[in-house]
Amino acid sequence: MTTALETLKALSADEVVTHSHVRDVPLPSGGVLALVTLDNGRDHTRPSTLGPATLAEYGETLDSLRARASRGEIDAIAVTGKPYFLAAGADLSKVGQIPSRDVGLELARQGHAVLGKLHEAGVPTFVFVNGLALGGGVEIALHADYRTVDSSAAAIALPEVFLGLIPGWGGAWLLPNLIGIENALRVIVENPLKNNRTLKPAQALELGIVDAMFGPASFLEESIRWADGVVTGRIAVKRPNTPGRIERAVKWDAAVGIARKSLQSKIGTVAASPYAALDLLKAAKNTDRATGFAAEDEALADLVSGDQFPASMYAFDLVQKRAKRPAGAPSPDLARAIGKVGVVGAGLMASQFALLFVRRLRVPVVITDLDQGRVDAGVARIRAEIVQLAEKSRISADESNRLEALVTGTTDLADFADCDWVIEAVFEELEIKQKVFADVEAVVSETAILATNTSSLGVAAIGSGLAHPERLVGFHFFNPVAVMPLIEVVKTARTDEATLSTAMVTAKNLRKNAVITADTPGFVVNRILAKVLGEAMHAVETGTPFEVVDRSIDPFGLPMTPFELLELVGLTVGAHVLDTHHAAFPERFHASEALHRLADHGRIFDRDSKGRRQGFDKKAVALVAGQGTPLTADELRVRIEDGLADEVGRMLDDGVVSAAEDIDLCLILGAGYPFQMGGLTPYLDRVGASERVRGTTFHTPAIRGVNA
Repeated sequence: MTTALETLKALSADEVVTHSHVRDVPLPSGGVLALVTLDNGRDHTRPSTLGPATLAEYGETLDSLRARASRGEIDAIAVTGKPYFLAAGADLSKVGQIPSRDVGLELARQGHAVLGKLHEAGVPTFVFVNGLALGGGVEIALHADYRTVDSSAAAIALPEVFLGLIPGWGGAWLLPNLIGIENALRVIVENPLKNNRTLKPAQALELGIVDAMFGPASFLEESIRWADGVVTGRIAVKRPNTPGRIERAVKWDAAVGIARKSLQSKIGTVAASPYAALDLLKAAKNTDRATGFAAEDEALADLVSGDQFPASMYAFDLVQKRAKRPAGAPSPDLARAIGKVGVVGAGLMASQFALLFVRRLRVPVVITDLDQGRVDAGVARIRAEIVQLAEKSRISADESNRLEALVTGTTDLADFADCDWVIEAVFEELEIKQKVFADVEAVVSETAILATNTSSLGVAAIGSGLAHPERLVGFHFFNPVAVMPLIEVVKTARTDEATLSTAMVTAKNLRKNAVITADTPGFVVNRILAKVLGEAMHAVETGTPFEVVDRSIDPFGLPMTPFELLELVGLTVGAHVLDTHHAAFPERFHASEALHRLADHGRIFDRDSKGRRQGFDKKAVALVAGQGTPLTADELRVRIEDGLADEVGRMLDDGVVSAAEDIDLCLILGAGYPFQMGGLTPYLDRVGASERVRGTTFHTPAIRGVNA
């Protein structure tokens, strides 16, 4: 029978090994420092990673150095990396191949045993963080006695929670005991869940993660001199945030409790890794090193073998790879240059468009509306946003002045004549949008691109009266425009390749991720949301209590309940979306007269002065509640799951997008579907909805944990 250790070794067969190269460096004081350089032999496009073979070699190297230290041959040990990188953490391609919890547990134990050798070397140990350090790379550094950092290092972070894991090679115990519980919560839990926010070197120094910082020109030399000062006692290392007795007695548990409540309010309780991290951080208050590491071993083994890690890796791959190579995108060489942008509308959404275009494209942007007052207000709003960016040091004062000068307003469409791109942000009514484009087409050149931000109307229908419908494309943003990373680029049957290419290149230049969809009601995101929200409204209208409906999809792991989402998108907008989908697919999407009544009322929840929900508004409940057979939360959840599996299947059969991966990418980037769930289709496979409805899964094999 193959042991877990043997299985782990077998995973290293095709590993890109990060080797441990050792050389002796004379210290100014006369001693010897053994310098270990981690290098995988690849260029800057392949950061060093830590797989099973890498760990084995690194461990053997540290054993050899410990023996030398015991013989008095060396006075200190330091670890650094190849140019620009210390290490980018564990080799996730190998972690993803782990076949059982036992093997996952063995990997966790190996990581602790090997990295911990630096702490047990018998002489002072240092890590010179010369570049990017993520995950296991940071944990290598944490096991040392002292750390320096290059001021130009790209990033320092423990991103594991973002990937459905925890810092499992010492980080969850070492970091809070180095920099205090509140700082550790920020680095281990808060930052990963804020789109994987990282630390700059100066921030790592301020927190006390590193002890000294030097410039890139002489980083290694300065670090060696500094290490010599520490070894000889000339330099005393003081750490600003090391937790004391009062912090452990008073602040520690309270800080973890506050973090837990914050997580529950923001992401619910389905995602496993943030709560596993909280448990480890709480326990680190009064456990010893060995006990803390053993707890990390068990937690990491659970997460590696569970459903959420492979789902997270699937989602990560979508965002890092598929989003950068969109399916169906024509050659960027076909794209037309954009020298001036026109925005039809001067309201809040139009102003967001104008700000984004002027900031990212650095070209003139002109907005228009029905009267000069609205135009002036829109221009003032945009320029005020630019000034705020400068005040927050996001842009320089000179850049602020340049951008402000690029924004103008007009009530005369003739000022759009030299625009290369015109996008509308007017009311969601077909006749209004048709008139807008008819008027615009009369003044712009034949090669100007026309883009509509419609969320549910047919793009072809909007352009049905155009002389050149081939240059019309859907360009659907999500709100808030500056934050949400997705644009659904909608291709009609007549959209030509130059127009589509220009839209995709423009989305990239705006620093957005674009997914090409067919011209169909709701495209991807709104069609899925319409299914969920329509079923939720239908349930309360047929007797199911509001409270039951609102908690029915908690297992999805979404950041909002159905009714919270309705209030966010706007009750009037939600009613319009449901109407549109019911008109298109009456046999599958419910209409909701009650939602129109709610829209007139204006709210679903009672809220306090800070906007926090305080229960359901009694009048809202009275306006909607109907008669019928109430459903349990589980019954409604299964009905929604099966309805979504059916709808996703139809979308794929009809070619709305190229593959299930594109649906998941849209929902992750445009609707906040959590990484830990992998988007929608892996979830539907795991809960059996895909097979119940379609007789097969969307992914083969299904994306699930090894213990499933």
